[in-house]
Amino acid sequence: MEIIGHWWQAVLAGFSKTDPLDLAPLPIVGLIILCLVLTVPRASWRFFGLYVTFVHELGHAFAALVTGRFVHGLKIRLDHSGELASSGKPGFSAVFSGFWGYPTPAVVGLALVASTYYGYASAALSIGALLLLGSLLFLRNGVGIAVALCSALTAQLLVVYTPDQAMAWVVLGLGLMLLVGGVRDLFKVLGVHTRRRELIASSDAYLLSQRSWLPAWFWLFAFTLVITVSVVLAARMLLLMLG
Repeated sequence: MEIIGHWWQAVLAGFSKTDPLDLAPLPIVGLIILCLVLTVPRASWRFFGLYVTFVHELGHAFAALVTGRFVHGLKIRLDHSGELASSGKPGFSAVFSGFWGYPTPAVVGLALVASTYYGYASAALSIGALLLLGSLLFLRNGVGIAVALCSALTAQLLVVYTPDQAMAWVVLGLGLMLLVGGVRDLFKVLGVHTRRRELIASSDAYLLSQRSWLPAWFWLFAFTLVITVSVVLAARMLLLMLG
């Protein structure tokens, strides 16, 4: 109980404003290079891509919950595919939850970058730690549970043991990595619709076109728009932090 109490106090302490990061060009360039090394090469993407898929599926799940759908569970597979099972009325809720998959990693990445810009990196990490614990309720396969447990454990350890300034750098790095991951997955789904059309039945854009009167290209454009805006806004905040 003492350990739980210590953890809970650390989570609550995170909901406070801290000094925004004071960035210098050399450290931020180093951080960007590190983020690219961890997300672009196929060897490292094999692992971090599972986390991006996890965030993707959580985007579907959260959008389903806020529109009144019942989430039965979600699965993540080693090939970076995922599946959310939810039920509810057809129409807006199904389309809304179906849309918030591919844009979610970039939007969360933007939120993390913004939290470091405004001095709320520790709050972002505390919220993330709680959400990751809650996500364990929805996982329905071994790979998904393993990804969620590793993510949740890492978040809890960071909340308890990381100093504020170090925490801000971690949150900023994770935000940048999610932005890169969101862009990478966007190119992946665009490739499905242009070069690998044998996989099109698994595309969120195709599934959305079946649930609405709007064609798949509209949903691809919508994904691209949200992700592009997220990247541009995050880049602007980085430049402002650099002065």
